[in-house]
Amino acid sequence: MLTTLDHTIREKIIHSLEEARRTNQSVIVSAVKEVDAINPLHFYTSGESLSLGERFFWSTPKENYTLVGLGNELVLENNNQSYERFQKIETQWKQITKTVISHERLIGTGPLLFGGFSFDPLKEKGPLWNSFSEAKFVLPTRMLTVKDNRTFLTINKLISPNDQLEVCVKHFEKYTEQLNVIPFHIDCEKGNEFASIELKTAEWVEAVQQATEDIRANEIDKVVLAREVHLEFTNNINSYEVIGRLQLEQPTSFVFCFENGLQQFLGATPERLVKKEENQVLSTCLAGSINRGSTSYEDKYYGEQLLSDDKNLHEHYIVVKMIKEALESCCYDLNVPANPQVLKTKNIQHLYTPVRGFAKEGHSLLSMVARLHPTPALGGYPKEKALEKIRALEPMHRGWYAAPIGWFDHEDNGEFVVAIRSGLVEKNRAALFAGCGIVKDSQPESEYLETKMKLKPMLSALGGKEYDGC
Repeated sequence: MLTTLDHTIREKIIHSLEEARRTNQSVIVSAVKEVDAINPLHFYTSGESLSLGERFFWSTPKENYTLVGLGNELVLENNNQSYERFQKIETQWKQITKTVISHERLIGTGPLLFGGFSFDPLKEKGPLWNSFSEAKFVLPTRMLTVKDNRTFLTINKLISPNDQLEVCVKHFEKYTEQLNVIPFHIDCEKGNEFASIELKTAEWVEAVQQATEDIRANEIDKVVLAREVHLEFTNNINSYEVIGRLQLEQPTSFVFCFENGLQQFLGATPERLVKKEENQVLSTCLAGSINRGSTSYEDKYYGEQLLSDDKNLHEHYIVVKMIKEALESCCYDLNVPANPQVLKTKNIQHLYTPVRGFAKEGHSLLSMVARLHPTPALGGYPKEKALEKIRALEPMHRGWYAAPIGWFDHEDNGEFVVAIRSGLVEKNRAALFAGCGIVKDSQPESEYLETKMKLKPMLSALGGKEYDGC
């Protein structure tokens, strides 16, 4: 059950306690207040003393919309090795929020869950991802929302039937007063030296060769194969500096960070999986890529080359076809452009096609996430055969890499992205991941070079001296 507050906190808490005791069910109380402008990254950093290991950061391209959560008031997890994890998380959330007392609020404030899923719950988990569940979402104790140049503070509390009124009131008073954030400077000097180890590169090259042969034998149309690189830095990695650099260096990407104890999974992805606002739905197809040029002429030339390259166009077409098919059953008035355009990030150019529609009644955001994941851009096509190939050939466990990460609220608004251009960080160590779409014309050497290109955004943000600074 859920109650959203505006001004009279005490009265609403009294009512919520009565509801909790009457139904013998916990109630989420959520107070939302517009506040003076606060730098979201400073707010994130201020949570280090009280909420270390329980923070998240999310910003959309060009920082038009930012969410920062501190603390975990509620955690929903699922470790079942099945694809029902999407439905189970949604069912748990609906059970908690089935009775809602709310006031008019801005989407992205109030009670919402932030978290993600693993790429494939059926693949045996490796030690790197042992502490990550197959699905984990958190309701933050405090959350900052910056949208349309307005700043909002949300304070959540899970109230149980046995809670005391004054303790609950003090919770809101305490966190409302704790708005002192300490500004800091993002160090743009890339002085954190590192040693790197490329894991199982020969096995990955062999996997690409085998996948290409299987595609030419008509066993499958496309499969995506990823590899990992481990880094050890001289100094510990500061997640807030990495986030700040990603925002500076990758302004056309979604920047995310999910803290899970001592580990942070973070990155800057250009790929939206699906967004739902009321009944409006937006998904994007991103597949086929080429590097940026060193001059405007060269950059334009590369972009035109990408738009006419058969291998990349075929790879992109597969993604568009699958996303259209996945959304046709749950959306109406789908709009799918006939031809892709070029999306430019700092290091890479991608073929890009947006897909828009309206959700049919009874189709939720998480049900769409379940239908879309993994898209052919991160899994392959057909989906099930591609997943089988990845399990058999890929010499790593993806964990949350290339999987859906994002947020959704109690009214089924939200947004999920595909967690690529990402890494798993702990103290002075980082594991980075990159993959390529393998089709019949793929060449292992060129695919390997493409993964190196895709590793650059995270390598640069982590402070590697040999990569361009900010």
